[in-house]
Amino acid sequence: MTDRTTATSKFLAYVLRHQPAAIGITLDSAGWVEVDVLLAALAHHGRPINGALLARLTGDTDKQRFEIRDGRIRAAQGHTVPVDLCLAPEPPPPLLYHGTVARFLPGIRADGLRPRGRTHVHLSADRQTAATVGARRGEPIVLTVDAAGMHAAGNVFHRAASGVWLTTHVPPDRITVVG
Repeated sequence: MTDRTTATSKFLAYVLRHQPAAIGITLDSAGWVEVDVLLAALAHHGRPINGALLARLTGDTDKQRFEIRDGRIRAAQGHTVPVDLCLAPEPPPPLLYHGTVARFLPGIRADGLRPRGRTHVHLSADRQTAATVGARRGEPIVLTVDAAGMHAAGNVFHRAASGVWLTTHVPPDRITVVG
């Protein structure tokens, strides 16, 4: 992606995850907005994009930040605004992973993983993805999560369209620090 495309993708994620009001749109209860409404609002607020760029941002990326369906678009996960993604509960793989940095370990050891302003804790299906996520804030530390044990204890998991696993809380006794 070019710098402009990356900046546009990040702004789109900001709007669809955190601040739809920044461009004067309203998300429905599941986080959806009509594509035409989004494009018009972006243009009206000095951030015009065309359908071809939107297609690249939503389809040609390994991050899969967005979903488009039936002429509507939403962020796949990561919301701080209240939405119900209407994802069915799904049994997770035995282990999931979370990338972080050392400065957050004391809080994680005390409280586990919490959404911290988002609607869910985000977990990865592989160590490499978790390491990449953790590296955004510094030297990454990968945490291993006993997802099978949590699921057996009644914790609910969902998998977003992006492949990210979502849950509401990971207790500290279900976390192992890998490094």
